[in-house]
Amino acid sequence: MAAFFLCMIYAAFISLGLPDSLLGAAWPAMQPALGVPLDSAGVLSMIVAGGTVVASLSADRMLHRFGTGRVTLVSVTMTACALLGYALAPGFWWLALAAVPMGLGAGAVDAALNNYVALHFSSRHMNWLHCFWSVGAAASPYIMSYCLTGGFGWNNGYRSVAVVQTILTAALFLSLPLWKRRRLEGAEGES
Repeated sequence: MAAFFLCMIYAAFISLGLPDSLLGAAWPAMQPALGVPLDSAGVLSMIVAGGTVVASLSADRMLHRFGTGRVTLVSVTMTACALLGYALAPGFWWLALAAVPMGLGAGAVDAALNNYVALHFSSRHMNWLHCFWSVGAAASPYIMSYCLTGGFGWNNGYRSVAVVQTILTAALFLSLPLWKRRRLEGAEGES
């Protein structure tokens, strides 16, 4: 059961990496379709970065109040919704609005899982955790490229990654009892 639980943590970090490199792959197709200046991608990136900072700074309070499992679940759900928002975006300002939950979700899950793995697992698992981030960061541009070269458009590229993120969200939801069990076992061990 511990191996399955660790795999769920790794899967959550794959989901963290999925949105990180997607905008760079999609922007050459998005920019002319949206009719915005080329540098508008920087605005979106800064909104995401700002949300990440805010979530990271408030992670300690969130983790103490809700626990790592719930914070991770809500964070991954936020990024899945943000990806769907990107897919459905009628214009640039919709993208800017969807960038807020993207950044908040990314910052919270990053801080939560880094903290959890640092406290409960060996350093090699921390290395593997970040290795799995790179799996997500490498996979999403491939998915976007497939959609763009196949004539499906950037909207469907975001939609495809949102589906993958939603599947990971469902898996995290199913793993919530494992987080609770792990927390209870930790509390008993401290007594």
